Amino acid sequence: MSMATYVVSLDWDLEASKWYALNDEIPIMLEDYSLDALIRRVKLAAPELLELNGASDAATASLFFKMEPQAVAV
Repeated sequence: MSMATYVVSLDWDLEASKWYALNDEIPIMLEDYSLDALIRRVKLAAPELLELNGASDAATASLFFKMEPQAVAV
């Protein structure tokens, strides 16, 4: 049995001053002012959301967090 890996995208919204976590497969979309708090929330919510959506790998799934570099105007 192979373990599924889900890639969660992390993005910063400059106007809202919040971090966002997105993944369409889980599905999940969460926001928080703190990146650490957001990652903790995703780790707690993802297994439950996978189970609710019938994923057979909900208990063993791993999460990979991906953050794209962003250009900043100065």
